[in-house]
Amino acid sequence: MGYVTDLHAAPAWGPAWTPGVPAPPAWQAMASWPATSLTRLEYVVVDVETTGWSPADARITEIGAVRVRGGQVLGEFSTLVDPAMPVPPDIEALTGISSAMVATAPPAAEVMPAWLQFAQGGVLTAHNAPFDLGFLTAAADSCGLPWPGFAVLDTVAVARQALVAGEVPDCKLGTLAAYFETPAAPSHRALADARATAAVLDVLITRLALLGVRTLDDLSDWLAIP
Repeated sequence: MGYVTDLHAAPAWGPAWTPGVPAPPAWQAMASWPATSLTRLEYVVVDVETTGWSPADARITEIGAVRVRGGQVLGEFSTLVDPAMPVPPDIEALTGISSAMVATAPPAAEVMPAWLQFAQGGVLTAHNAPFDLGFLTAAADSCGLPWPGFAVLDTVAVARQALVAGEVPDCKLGTLAAYFETPAAPSHRALADARATAAVLDVLITRLALLGVRTLDDLSDWLAIP
């Protein structure tokens, strides 16, 4: 397990969120800092690797996260997690994470408190947030930990509205990272994918500014438009 951090303390904010409930499609609890510029917020960009596709019958094998503000990395979090179950062969082929690799990794009960502390006070960001947040909230619930009322931002939802129709063939992370020529490329490993998502987010925030979307309040209104 490894954590590399250089963070400014920030209080948790927003209402409580029921553990196990998937993240909303774009955002939650953004009203706390409605006039704050998107460039001044701290984003905790997270990615998880898992043993399957649903937290109902699968578990986390790896968590990677990057804390950024204004395009600058403030800290990183990366660890394998013992899922207490075998890693299926197809998942091992996809991620490169084997049962042997996670057998000596810390369990979720040890990892989740550290990860929640790392993420405290940030805007939780993920590419296809319902997937990652579904597993994270389920893991917190299994450990008896309350889920903080994070603001949640889904870069898929933002990209679908910020990009011009036909500009990219799809909004997959690999497609956007290649199109934006980000310095980090996704690889189905948690930290690499979190770094790539953070780079995509930085480009999307610039795109939003060009569209007149500069604050959380602007973003909430803009994403709510059908």
